[in-house]
Amino acid sequence: MSTTPRATPESVARRLPTAGVPAAPRPAAAPDGPADGAPLREEFGRLPDGTPVERWTLARGGLRVAVLSLGGIVQSLDVPDREGRRANVSLGFDRLAPYADAPYFGALIGRYGNRVAGGRFTLEGREHRLPLNDGGNSLHGGGDGFDRQVWRVAPAGPAALTLRHTSPAGDAGYPGTLDVRVDYSLTDEGEFRIDYLATTDAPTVVNLTSHIYFNLAGEGSGGIQDHRLSVAAGRYTPVGDSLIPTGELAPVDGTPFDFRKEKAVGDDLRAGHPQLLRAQGYDHNLVLDKGTTAGPERAATLHDPASGRRMTVSTTEPGVQFYSGNFLDGTLVGTSGRAYRQGDGLCLETQHFPDSPNQPHFPSTVLRPGETYRSTTVHAFSAH
Repeated sequence: MSTTPRATPESVARRLPTAGVPAAPRPAAAPDGPADGAPLREEFGRLPDGTPVERWTLARGGLRVAVLSLGGIVQSLDVPDREGRRANVSLGFDRLAPYADAPYFGALIGRYGNRVAGGRFTLEGREHRLPLNDGGNSLHGGGDGFDRQVWRVAPAGPAALTLRHTSPAGDAGYPGTLDVRVDYSLTDEGEFRIDYLATTDAPTVVNLTSHIYFNLAGEGSGGIQDHRLSVAAGRYTPVGDSLIPTGELAPVDGTPFDFRKEKAVGDDLRAGHPQLLRAQGYDHNLVLDKGTTAGPERAATLHDPASGRRMTVSTTEPGVQFYSGNFLDGTLVGTSGRAYRQGDGLCLETQHFPDSPNQPHFPSTVLRPGETYRSTTVHAFSAH
């Protein structure tokens, strides 16, 4: 999903170190530990009011992940290649301040992942208005969404964390108090698993996701155009000029959006298709053939031929937003010390469809009291 929207000066001042506010020392890169065992906690930085931002590191099954309490951000994700050499495959930063200019990097997204047209929707006869942070639309919960909150984090096992956040009624214009729990865990099989759970005290809409930028060749290694992608999706949702779905569920046949057979990301990226020109690349929801499922089922596979790393994404969600890093413009410098340019990372955001609250024939995102929102996405890594 485009990172064009920037945090407002007000939200940055509230949450990230600014001039005149002492910041914590610049932390080192994620430690080589822990060995498989208890999560490791350390301070990553401090907010202007003195609130510490923690970094938690988990290791298991050959993987190592570092997670920030700010936004539940996946700050790094180390994965071995075919020779057993580990590299961080997620884009991010080695200190707190750059996250102010890079909204959504590695973060949990809510209350509503993706775009809501006009920043408004009607639920049970009442219109709700949301912050406009993407032209005339609301994107990823507005400019002060879940990616900007400090989550409560606690260990949940040898290689697992539980993150909690309560979004009060009226937060960013959304009705109902929403209690959210997200579990991050690693498995012996080389899987990074994300489990989402939410409840509400009044009817509302919910669409949670994770906004990790992946580069399986390693963070800072260059573009992802040679990565090979397959997605089990025979349809996609075309968008209008402001990247809001038109409502059509269009077949991918004969279009650049046909990833049913594995192909390089760059094969059709410059094909001149009107949809790609409109979004300056891929920034589209692919409609998974499996639909919404009780347990995670395969949605996509991403492969880097050079390193041999392969990531298989399974999910309970009915869609995946494929974003090809179109708006990375070289102004952000990552953990490697290298600038992020267009196409240096991609996102596969498992979620319900964009603008579902205004599209009655899309899968519903309504959550009511007494119901429990559940969603799971699993990233399984291997190397060949």
